[in-house]
Amino acid sequence: MIKWPSLKQLHYLITLHETRHFSDAAQRCFVSQSTLSKGIQNLEEIIGCPLYEKKDKKSPLVFTQAGELIVQQGRELLAKAQDLVELGNMCKGDSMQGQLRLGCIPTIAPFLLGDLVQQVNHLFPQLNLLLKEDTTTNLLTALRHGELDVLILALPVDISGMESRIVGQDPFRMVISHDQAKRISTPIKYDDLPDESVFLLEKEHCLTEHAVSACQLTEKQKINPFSATSLHTLVQMVANGLGTTFIPQMAIKHGLLDNQNLLIIDPPGQKAYRDIGLVWRPSSSRADTFSRLADIVSELL
Repeated sequence: MIKWPSLKQLHYLITLHETRHFSDAAQRCFVSQSTLSKGIQNLEEIIGCPLYEKKDKKSPLVFTQAGELIVQQGRELLAKAQDLVELGNMCKGDSMQGQLRLGCIPTIAPFLLGDLVQQVNHLFPQLNLLLKEDTTTNLLTALRHGELDVLILALPVDISGMESRIVGQDPFRMVISHDQAKRISTPIKYDDLPDESVFLLEKEHCLTEHAVSACQLTEKQKINPFSATSLHTLVQMVANGLGTTFIPQMAIKHGLLDNQNLLIIDPPGQKAYRDIGLVWRPSSSRADTFSRLADIVSELL
């Protein structure tokens, strides 16, 4: 008779992998340390090999190669188990109720989520949105691990087999101080800009790649080596006459440039924009929920 690992055992192991400490993992799992240790020990017996290196308590916890693989596959199994639970919940009633864990990137979240929450609360008061703001890479990892249900991202990005739906476009605008603009002939051409005069976000933010691509900025010498952590920092750099940058229209619409002595123009070349889309796991049973949520986001955009 085959003895199968339990989802609870996998949950114990994954939590231990995240915390690297038995007492912290037990506390997060709401069990005693002995219960968690026994569960992981039983999992090792089923798998047939050690999942972490047994050292003295003062040494940092190190997982074996097998342990790392079990954690990786265990996350996928737990995510699919979560989708199964959601399927059962969907059979009980309307798709727009219960809890929905939504992730969003920092260059969208401040300018969309407030309106989205208000609209969802108005139309579907039984749907409880739990929000998380993070970079695209971190959000996609959380989605694959079942920690989030759906994401709002700027596309295109590598979503590696996830489902997606584009819900709108967000144009890029070029922002420059009036003093800087006086020194450059119009219409502005990238060749006329001083070297290192274009400021962008850190590479962790997909806005940088989207803006450079969409706005057809190919001359790397025009980009300043300084990388900002937020759109607000970019605006302050430009407002102080240090150069220019690209800002999404949704951020301008929500007042990011209010009370700033800045000139807003279209970037050189063809119309530049980023696609805004929803992304979710193909195994999720909440496709109807995501579709109706996408309709709301599309209207807001």
